[in-house]
Amino acid sequence: MSGPESKNKTTWMLDTYIIIFLVVAFMAALTYVVPVGKFETHEIKYTMSGKEKTRTVLKPESFTIVKDESGNPLKKGIRLFEPGGEVGFLNYVFEGLVSGDKWGSAVGVVAFILVIGGAFGIILRTGAVENGIMTIISRLQGKEILLLPILFVLFSLGGAVFGMGEEAIPFVMILCPVCVAMGYDSITAILVSYVATQIGFATSWMNPFSVAIAQGVSQIPVLSAAGFRIAMWGFFTIFGIGYTLRYAKKVKETPTSSISYKTDEFFRKDISEHSSKGGNFTLGHGLVVLTVALGIVWVIWGVVEEGYYIPEIATQFFVMGLVAGIIGVVFRLEGMKVNDIAVSFRKGAEDLVGAALVVGMAKGIVLVLGGTDPSTPTVLNTVLHYAGEAFKGLPAAVSAWLMYIFQSCFNFFVVSGSGQAALTMPLMAPLSDILGVSRQVAVLAFQLGDGFTNLIVPTSGVLMACLGAARIDWTQWARWQIKFQGLLFLFGSLFVVGGVVMGLK
Repeated sequence: MSGPESKNKTTWMLDTYIIIFLVVAFMAALTYVVPVGKFETHEIKYTMSGKEKTRTVLKPESFTIVKDESGNPLKKGIRLFEPGGEVGFLNYVFEGLVSGDKWGSAVGVVAFILVIGGAFGIILRTGAVENGIMTIISRLQGKEILLLPILFVLFSLGGAVFGMGEEAIPFVMILCPVCVAMGYDSITAILVSYVATQIGFATSWMNPFSVAIAQGVSQIPVLSAAGFRIAMWGFFTIFGIGYTLRYAKKVKETPTSSISYKTDEFFRKDISEHSSKGGNFTLGHGLVVLTVALGIVWVIWGVVEEGYYIPEIATQFFVMGLVAGIIGVVFRLEGMKVNDIAVSFRKGAEDLVGAALVVGMAKGIVLVLGGTDPSTPTVLNTVLHYAGEAFKGLPAAVSAWLMYIFQSCFNFFVVSGSGQAALTMPLMAPLSDILGVSRQVAVLAFQLGDGFTNLIVPTSGVLMACLGAARIDWTQWARWQIKFQGLLFLFGSLFVVGGVVMGLK
């Protein structure tokens, strides 16, 4: 007998770690067949928000294939294992985890995810979230669905205005039980939070970590063509809201149709326990919620006004968790004692360890290819150069569309928006001049390709952290998300081609 339950039939799927291992193995094989190349670099200056910025970028015309002693193209086939802190095929996990610095991938993002998980482990331990959920639901009185579009717009604005991404992780931890309690599921929680931020991120007219850097590197006025992008943001946000409401309604009517129905049992059980205890929303709970609210305002102010990034934001969330823990102990919320602060922090961090490991493993893919330094001989530089060369001789609209596809694929390797902009735009911007595509459209192809694929690539640490918080496996998510991803790609393609047709400057 077929029915709703059949949609939850267990199927065999590769684990995310296995998928990344296979990708690393494929990239390792490429190092034996693709020669390494390099670019010369130079510094460019541009103005953003009245401040002069400087970035080191590659010179596209300077690409050279490195030759070996015999004068043949050099192919640096990676060894199975490398001592002395070098990168070998089997070194990819450790070297990936310790690469970078506190300002970004991978070690900084790993630390950020663990601190965020720990901080919200404390906040959730106070019971303020569960009791707040019951209060919200009782006051909405059957109008819960009105909350979803409001949340989607707010998170989309966060992505568009200040590049919200990592900050979505704790909200997923809060919104999963909220959405499940309202009769929806964890997928709905991810849609109105992380997915919304990335739609805003991809279509932004002022994102300081994406479009602003890409325009600066491309040497066109920063924040130019804002009208076109605001209209684009409005279209994709409305589309995202419509898709979310349609999905949420379906889950509300048939809960077992959700791919997260089984894993959401964790949240249903937790909510049921609090309901059976007859928990009330007390002054202590209110103070915890106020702490989180004020903390979020502090984060937004820090990012927008002071340029705070991973180190500062992680500490801000840690402060939220610490203050919430102290309030929990003082007011004896859920019987909290001093040691419960430490235990909850540890438990919260443990819940996101799997996601943190993915960040390091994913960075290992790039390291196996030689890294992202354009001045160092790498396979990635060779791929970047020849991808650009492949666009020549094609109609402008087709070239722009292929740029969009390339940026979407390249995001698998370099998930950072600012990193991808600094690496690809110095090549794509002058190439667009040759192809008859405006640099503005080249930036558009970059931001859409970069932003939308953040919703599905397993190399995105933030996506994996959000899925970890929702207790959803990436392979499950990818199977569900692929349809939505296809629609985003289709509409993104129309906007890129439309930019060419309209002569977007």
